[in-house]
Amino acid sequence: MKRNELVEELDRTLNVAAFPGDASNNGLQIEGSPEVKRILFGVDGCLALFEHAAAGHFDFVFVHHGISWGGEPRRFTGIHAERFRVMFGNNISLYGVHLPLDAHPELGNNARLAELAELTRLEPFCNYHGYDIGFLGHTKKLVKAAELEKELGTKLKAKPRLIADDGRILKRIAVVSGGGGMDALEQAAAAGADLLITGELEHVMYHPAYELRMPVLALGHYATETLGPRAVMEYIGRKFDVACEFADFPTSL
Repeated sequence: MKRNELVEELDRTLNVAAFPGDASNNGLQIEGSPEVKRILFGVDGCLALFEHAAAGHFDFVFVHHGISWGGEPRRFTGIHAERFRVMFGNNISLYGVHLPLDAHPELGNNARLAELAELTRLEPFCNYHGYDIGFLGHTKKLVKAAELEKELGTKLKAKPRLIADDGRILKRIAVVSGGGGMDALEQAAAAGADLLITGELEHVMYHPAYELRMPVLALGHYATETLGPRAVMEYIGRKFDVACEFADFPTSL
């Protein structure tokens, strides 16, 4: 397929234009071959992923964390030079999409995380710089946080961390993939959630979680943000005659 056709499909499907204030320069970040036969999906735009793409003769790389943020990089030296050298040297395109992939109601990291937790009646949640990126949902069954910790840890092959758990039966759960931070914690408590499921557990969240009586289940920034890229991979693979593959480069964080 044509590269520009793929970019237009991704821009439209992920509603990239609706997130002009995102720090990420969402969309096509490196322009490579005009023809796309093989697409590599991943979480982080990094040298290891790019070298994997080159070795596998991929034409196009899709990531959640791209390499162009605001006005950076300003100089194409050091690690930036190495990354660009691999991509341009092998005529590989890079597409990065941040908040639109967190917020998408079907293909997004948070929609898929809510599905993994078996939540229903989802509502937009966690306003971040003017955008609702997470979801608040209701549990289908009687469950406790410790049970979800084990279940979701197994599903995501993650090493979860649960804090401020008081053993309550969960009814409403908030989900924010990646690094929800204090914003997600405070908004979850204000919304009356029984649990916040997120990726990263920051030090600053520890005491407020107990003081707000807001249990937090952290499943890993990386692990929770594999879900969106995998969902987009499945979507593109079904719709177009291109080879799609996900490359796993876990950070354990």
